[in-house]
Amino acid sequence: MSDSHFKYHVFFCTNQRANGENCCANYNASALRDYTKQRCKALGLNGVGKVRINNAGCLDRCDFGPVMVVYPEAIWYSYVDESDLDEIIESHLKNGQPVKRLMVDQTP
Repeated sequence: MSDSHFKYHVFFCTNQRANGENCCANYNASALRDYTKQRCKALGLNGVGKVRINNAGCLDRCDFGPVMVVYPEAIWYSYVDESDLDEIIESHLKNGQPVKRLMVDQTP
């Protein structure tokens, strides 16, 4: 078994649904993904063996939106603003400690 290319691979749902239906895009998900990507870069957390931040289409967790998922642990988060993302970056992506208060229920 080979090692993962990244320590953490983070996917942000940025999906936009038609007709104003509930979706992550309604919560400024793209801008908040951009913010997270820039913060990780500024902190030197990005790159091979470190953290990769990506867009994702619908992750089918719209009721919890906006959502992101961190692999390899498959930990789902819902966040509201940059301060929530700063906490995830510092605690989980930098120090390996998931942020329980922002975690989404893991059961479907």
